Amino acid sequence: MEYLSEKKFLIAFGQNLRRLRKSRGFTQEELANEINIEISQISRIERGVINTSISNANLIAKALQFPVSELFQF
Repeated sequence: MEYLSEKKFLIAFGQNLRRLRKSRGFTQEELANEINIEISQISRIERGVINTSISNANLIAKALQFPVSELFQF
């Protein structure tokens, strides 16, 4: 993987998360409810506005039933 600036990395991560979430048929609201965070936080992660924690990435991967490494395959 080539080195990306932090902002580009966050945007790519968010776009990949959105793709994975949709492939599993989850809405942002359903995912947020599943992992007990605000829907606005899922939205901000997907838009690359915030840098989520490793713990949240792990919860997201579990909810979507993907290995956490899949979130970083972009």
